[in-house]
Amino acid sequence: MAEIRISKAIVDFRVEAEPPGAAKPVERPQPVETSADGKVVRMHEKLERPEMLRGSTYKVKTPISDHAMYVTINDLILNPDTEFEQRRPFEIFINSKNLDHYQWIVALTRIMSAVFRKGGDVTFIVDELKAVFDPRGGYWQPGGKFMPSIIAELGHIIEKHLQFIGMLPDSGLDEHQQRLVETKRREFEDRTKQQDAFAASEFPAGAQLCGKCSVTAVVMMDGCMTCLNCGESKCG
Repeated sequence: MAEIRISKAIVDFRVEAEPPGAAKPVERPQPVETSADGKVVRMHEKLERPEMLRGSTYKVKTPISDHAMYVTINDLILNPDTEFEQRRPFEIFINSKNLDHYQWIVALTRIMSAVFRKGGDVTFIVDELKAVFDPRGGYWQPGGKFMPSIIAELGHIIEKHLQFIGMLPDSGLDEHQQRLVETKRREFEDRTKQQDAFAASEFPAGAQLCGKCSVTAVVMMDGCMTCLNCGESKCG
């Protein structure tokens, strides 16, 4: 290319149009970062919301509020109709007639939706929310499960949804553990024969709170404190 020298001051300029028929450079989309098993690690930040998303709505009714909350989590389907099809949470909404919590509900849903859209491992949200305690005290759910705060219950809701779409393994007992728990429970009930007409819990009266699953289902079995709900035992 010949050297061009500018000997006068530049007072104006224009952009020459490309000649007809010139090939335009092909813009290649940036690949999505994936792990070894083909799962998405990080979604593109410019990912736009589709017109339709699949979602699930969960009802949360706490004894400390007169109105229920409805938690809706919408999911994005990645690689549909392929062997790499994956369902990931994309956004979350919480609706309630109770306006006392409106500000933190809006802030929390926006932050969680931003984390969902960023991609990567979003399961850490579950542990962070479940670790939040209300300084005024928690509450008991029907069946004897203790919730330290409303935020913690939202964490359980998200955990349930992530298990539903396959991002978290089901924390339920396997077949062998379930049979063991049922056997221990029948032995304890047959030995004690304690019945309480006012107890709403499905577990024996006098059971203690389990530190693992937060259910009042810990009883003394064979000289060891054993949970009849999750199988947790101090004796291993």
